[in-house]
Amino acid sequence: MKRISLAVGAALLAVSLAPTTGPASYAAAQDGARDGTGRATLTGFAALPAQTFVPGSEPSGSQIGTTPINGVTPPFAGQPVQGFSGVVRRGDGSFDVLSDNGYGGKNNSADFLLRVHRIRPDFKAGTVQVLGGFNLSDPRGRVSWPLTRADRVLTGADFDVESIVRAADGTYWIGDEFGPFLLHFSATGTLLEAPIELPGVKAPENPTLNGATPNLAGSKGFEGMARSADGRWLYPLLEGTVSGDPAGTLRLNEFDVRKRAYTGKRWTYKLDSPSNAIGDAIAVDEHRFLIIERDNEQGDAAKLKRVYLADTRDRDHDGALDKTLAADLLDLANPKGLGGFGETFRFPFQTIEDVVILDDRTLGILNDNNFPFSSGRTAGQPDNDEFITVRLPFRLHAR
Repeated sequence: MKRISLAVGAALLAVSLAPTTGPASYAAAQDGARDGTGRATLTGFAALPAQTFVPGSEPSGSQIGTTPINGVTPPFAGQPVQGFSGVVRRGDGSFDVLSDNGYGGKNNSADFLLRVHRIRPDFKAGTVQVLGGFNLSDPRGRVSWPLTRADRVLTGADFDVESIVRAADGTYWIGDEFGPFLLHFSATGTLLEAPIELPGVKAPENPTLNGATPNLAGSKGFEGMARSADGRWLYPLLEGTVSGDPAGTLRLNEFDVRKRAYTGKRWTYKLDSPSNAIGDAIAVDEHRFLIIERDNEQGDAAKLKRVYLADTRDRDHDGALDKTLAADLLDLANPKGLGGFGETFRFPFQTIEDVVILDDRTLGILNDNNFPFSSGRTAGQPDNDEFITVRLPFRLHAR
């Protein structure tokens, strides 16, 4: 793997978050989205080649066959740096990105090692440098059921990790889809405590199902997770609808980090269509979240890839979070022709699973490239991992 090391423009990633919250800021956001300047703008583009592998890593992909997929033939000599399904800003121009379970299923990802990568985008050069990272493991035996590997390094057959936040002490909380579970890791990837279940919800892959009927579809657990500004609360968001809930509604739960328990508070996020899914969530303040919503298409077939500003105060009294369009990722203004694209930029990937606030009007957004399966950018070629920055048509007044 060739590495390129170039600095990220400090001005682009500088944080300037205003402390204003409450009704006034909500109204300002709503007005900004409706005042005729509601089109978001592409301000940065960088890409990591699809065939990027962790140096000196173990082979992978042995369970997905030997037939070429988008021109790439498995298995692979190393661990691909792919499947970005969560992002954390480090404050020095670099980011932690979480790879998901690998090749899309519990039954084909036993040789994919779950990992947090550290990356640095260079928007001037249009490249992404991989600085390093760490594997996730359970050497202390916090998981009570059998794991794939005797050395207790975690794989995509053990958990489907899809969301990540970093606590003030440097540890990580990661959301899993197989349980769904909350997983608490050290700053170097060691599981610190037993996986924490969501009461009353079990996916088919849950190892504690014990013959019971699951009430959540497979791999539809914690796709997004936000952390409150003070670090006291986590807000994991399911990707799928729990059996018995209205079609296309997703549960957003509140978890008390100090008490290590769910509080019982719960909100509903309503998808534009029951066939859609969410990709990620991040807190703006105590009431508002940015949530990626997407259809399941790619390339020219993709019709909905959006970032919504969602508010728990439910001003229209429909029982769900109020939604304001923040950015249409299939219709971004691109006046500078960044990335070699035209005046309209499309982010046409099947799965878009990472959003981070860079300043009060700028978001960082990354795709999950599902290597080697997705080909949303160029038919017949595996998608790169793309990192874009997007300027919103209004200020967030984030806290």
